[in-house]
Amino acid sequence: MAHGFGRVGRFDMKNVFQRLLRDDDGQDLIEYALLAALIALAAITAMTNLGGAINGKFSSVSSSLQGAS
Repeated sequence: MAHGFGRVGRFDMKNVFQRLLRDDDGQDLIEYALLAALIALAAITAMTNLGGAINGKFSSVSSSLQGAS
């Protein structure tokens, strides 16, 4: 086996764990995922606040139009 997973033995498992600890390829993926989650959270918060503000303006305009009739 190429990665040593087919062999059973303490020495091979030790090598597998050492390779996993040294391997940092997944670290970049996790950082990008956390960054994307943070951006999504900020966008949701901003859209929620903006939606409330727009709703308030429309309610104000509607009240003004009904009072003018």
